[in-house]
Amino acid sequence: MEVLEAIRTRRSIRQYKNEPIPPDVIEKLLEAGRWAPSASNAQPWEFIVFTDAEIRKKISRSFVFGRFLADAPLGIAVVVDPVRTACAIQDCTLATYAIWLAAHALGLGACWINPNISGGIKKILGIPTTKKLICILSIGYPAESPSRTRRDLQDIVYFGKYGNREGQ
Repeated sequence: MEVLEAIRTRRSIRQYKNEPIPPDVIEKLLEAGRWAPSASNAQPWEFIVFTDAEIRKKISRSFVFGRFLADAPLGIAVVVDPVRTACAIQDCTLATYAIWLAAHALGLGACWINPNISGGIKKILGIPTTKKLICILSIGYPAESPSRTRRDLQDIVYFGKYGNREGQ
């Protein structure tokens, strides 16, 4: 799959087939995250991979919008040491999106889940208090095919300064 096609066709998937993801595919996802860009090449992210059904269920109960994690065969928590970079959220967002695009290119679906701030998930996953949990990706073989459109380019692009719709 070409990069632009992957970007255009990727969707948030919240329903998954009950099919495990092979270890070599998981490794490809993690490699995609590892190669994401980061400020000053700090590479501040760490990934926690979890496939255990009980852990997924326990974590999913912590979410308002993310209970579908319980049905995904794979979860990846993206964690950062905020001391390593001033761009912790940006760096980890790029790594997460790289994993997400790789998942799509490999025939998988994924969805970003925002963690709650109570610390319950950090405790379940053993994340040190000095680290920040950025998100969890639920990943699996899609059992749905959502389609959404995007705003027209002409409605979101300006030239030279905000509000200028005239081309360059």
